Amino acid sequence: ALLYRRLADEDDELSEVQPDAVPPEVREWLASTFTRQLGTTRRRADEKPKFKSVAHAIRAGIFVDRIYRRVTSTALLQFPAEVVKVLKTLDEWSFDVFALNESASCQPIKYLTYELLNRYGILHKFKVVPSTLENFLGKIEEGYCRFKNPYHNNLHATDVAQTVHFMLCKIGLMNWLTDLEIFSTLIAAIIHDFEHTGTTNNFHVMSGSDTALLYNDRAVLENHHISASFRLLKDDDCNILQNLSREEYREFRTLVIDMVLATDMSFHFQQLKNMKNLLSLAEPTVDKSKALSLVLHCCDISHPAKRWDLHHKWTTRLLEEFFRQGDKERDLGLPFSPLCDRNNIMIAES
Repeated sequence: ALLYRRLADEDDELSEVQPDAVPPEVREWLASTFTRQLGTTRRRADEKPKFKSVAHAIRAGIFVDRIYRRVTSTALLQFPAEVVKVLKTLDEWSFDVFALNESASCQPIKYLTYELLNRYGILHKFKVVPSTLENFLGKIEEGYCRFKNPYHNNLHATDVAQTVHFMLCKIGLMNWLTDLEIFSTLIAAIIHDFEHTGTTNNFHVMSGSDTALLYNDRAVLENHHISASFRLLKDDDCNILQNLSREEYREFRTLVIDMVLATDMSFHFQQLKNMKNLLSLAEPTVDKSKALSLVLHCCDISHPAKRWDLHHKWTTRLLEEFFRQGDKERDLGLPFSPLCDRNNIMIAES
């Protein structure tokens, strides 16, 4: 009951959840994952919600077919026939990223990102050098595979980027955004979990990791994903932004930082609350950065809404990643994080 009151106090959204309808282990995980720890963050209860979203665009009826600006260039990456076949379903909600991974020789980021940046005309608009893009994506792919995570890996990044694409073209967002904003959104999706360690922010804090020390226990992983990605972009061989103007680069960087930081799960309920407040306004205004941040966050956690077989695969992978963290916690003498004890969990209830 105490935990439930704490959850309800953190945000009104949780007050609708009946305590006896959710297993205790899951409620504890919700508390630790979707809320910020009171001891390490500032409360902003007196702050009026400022979130502005895509609601205006949706209500305005921007439900139009996407318009792709394809670029023809002999310098573009050559796609294997099987990859081309899988990418024919790229516009579908339940796109099978596992099939893409198999056909792409475990390089799904490489082919999907090429395809998306080409379709949206980004390669041409910002004079992205194909060989530089290939170098950049290769390094990104390597970073995602560094820790051999079951869930937070290059497949997850590819899945999120494809889901972002679905949102851009099916809701009509692409007609509301500039080319630079589309570019920023797609790259944010691709790099949002770059070099993920397969452990949570709380694990980094509790174990006193170097990364937690570097970022002062705040959005530890998200800060690293951004920093490591932009550090990679400083390498001339990987700098896909080299032909952006100074102003374009600043806008791109600001948008990517805002979007990736917003994937910190502890802000989940605050984002929902802000959206509800916005929807209650007669004439909601639009803050593109915050709208795109919500889009990326929704896509990041969207697999429960995908086709069952895809969702089941993702859930199995996520639980295994949790269990591996639990194994580390046991070895370090730390208490088990919620859902991380492989010997004491009811998977069906999780």
